[in-house]
Amino acid sequence: MATHEMMTGNLAAAWGARLADVDYVPVFPITPQTEIVEALAGWCDNGDLAARFVTLDSEHSMMTAAGAAAATGARVFTATSSQGLLYAFEVLYTIAGWRVPLVLVNVSRALASPITLEPDHNDVLAARDSGFLQIHAETCQEVLDSILMAYRIAEDPRVCLPAMVNLDGFYLSFTREPVMRPNPEEVRAFLPPYRPPHLGLKASAPQALGVAVLGGATYSYFRHQMHLASVNALTVHQEVAADFARLFGRRYDLVEGYRLEGAEDVLVMSNAFASKGKAAVDAARARGRRVGLLRLRVIRPWPADAIAAALQGRRAVAVLDQNLAPGLGGILFQEVAASLCHAPARPALCSYIGGLGGKNISEAEFETIFEQTAEAGVRGQGIGPVLLYTEEERREMEQLWTTANKN
Repeated sequence: MATHEMMTGNLAAAWGARLADVDYVPVFPITPQTEIVEALAGWCDNGDLAARFVTLDSEHSMMTAAGAAAATGARVFTATSSQGLLYAFEVLYTIAGWRVPLVLVNVSRALASPITLEPDHNDVLAARDSGFLQIHAETCQEVLDSILMAYRIAEDPRVCLPAMVNLDGFYLSFTREPVMRPNPEEVRAFLPPYRPPHLGLKASAPQALGVAVLGGATYSYFRHQMHLASVNALTVHQEVAADFARLFGRRYDLVEGYRLEGAEDVLVMSNAFASKGKAAVDAARARGRRVGLLRLRVIRPWPADAIAAALQGRRAVAVLDQNLAPGLGGILFQEVAASLCHAPARPALCSYIGGLGGKNISEAEFETIFEQTAEAGVRGQGIGPVLLYTEEERREMEQLWTTANKN
């Protein structure tokens, strides 16, 4: 029987690794991820989890050890956040090229400088082209479930790529929500032991995973194989999602539509703040606005067809990015726009930047988005990028600026 209990997002992530019966956990603590590895350390110490737990000297070493262990056939789990993910960046590309499946949880935190402990998505989206699959969670339940699904997808012979599961720091990592924890027997029925396809070969025919190549033709071939494997993950995800729903009663698709029936205008979001967006949609619907929300759950591989299908025939689409690419704008806006570029009747596209550094997005700001998006739909012309920033916040910054200049 499944167990119901209150868990933080971090504890849900730790339980995902424990239920996956991982073999090796290389770690380096960093806020706001540390609670994950603390829980795993305790379980390994008291024998509840039969895994090798090792604290490394940096995130770079941590990911190197993770990739090397996965190459030997171990089921590997690790976690990081923010600057730690950047420190590991070189190794992300390396182990994705090795085609070794493992799961890395990233607890999103905004990047320096200025330094902050609060979340946005520039850290995880900086890694979007590393070769890692990316699943972005909205709730604590989804964190646990996504880790189990990530192992099934990553370890599938059609994929064999590492996967990253993302949750928002503080807003989700330290928020307690009710979580249904499946028992280990149920999980084993869904996630059997890892059987690496590259092991079990004859000693006379060894296989190398990390090689040097001379000549662009060979390099191009292997890079394109990685791309095709990532694309395969779209199909594998849907198969795994159907199996997960059958066993556990919870369904996770590539994207999640919320009140899209009859919606003229659609707000596109991801991660924990999508819960705020859903509440704002409910409030707007009560006022007579025909709006809906599309949550991006899988970011890599990019589910272009699923996005285009969900947004087909809409009057206007607003993408709310919790990231900022300096000199460009919102990262996900560009990718959503690319998914719609061949649509016969493309909706008006509006770009908003909000939630940077954990900044709250208020009900009033959501209502402003809906108003401006509706107006853009009527005109047939999009807007943005628009930074969500209240008049009160602007006055506060002006006062700080004036005070600093006086001093």
